[in-house]
Amino acid sequence: MKLNEIRDNEGARPDHKRRGRGNGSGLGKTGGRGHKGQKARSGVALGAFEGGQMPLHRRLPKRGFNNVFRKDFVEVNLDKLQRAVDQGALDPAQPVDAEAIRRAGIVKRTRDGVRVLGRGEIKAKLDVRVAGISGSARNAIEAQGGLVTIEGAEEMAAAQERKTKRAKKPVPGQSA
Repeated sequence: MKLNEIRDNEGARPDHKRRGRGNGSGLGKTGGRGHKGQKARSGVALGAFEGGQMPLHRRLPKRGFNNVFRKDFVEVNLDKLQRAVDQGALDPAQPVDAEAIRRAGIVKRTRDGVRVLGRGEIKAKLDVRVAGISGSARNAIEAQGGLVTIEGAEEMAAAQERKTKRAKKPVPGQSA
């Protein structure tokens, strides 16, 4: 066998159906679209159109809003951290932060930070420094003698403090 003799297996690449190219094909004339009507024409886009009746998505009220300040955390479970330690991709002697998790190949990108969740077991003693952590994950890491640090916790506490100070200020011209 030579390189120029290599072929796909029979039927691996079936011919596409050539519609509207004669009755002998079984898809001639109307090309499988039936007779006339909006759906027989090109450019049909019915989507949520209900024949002129008020569509469901407009009958129902709008609800909620999109928070522009929402943080998008990448979630990593304990079992993935342990697997990375077992494979040697993650060094338990070094701090485990978002960059270390990315370098270990556990996540592709860290977005607004990493949040550790508690699925699985952890046997290694880790110093974890992440943007968020669940209670069960924190307990499991600390039970192995590890440390947990929430990055940005000081900033969040300061912002909360400013917010409460602002709320306590009296409104000018109004008696308490």
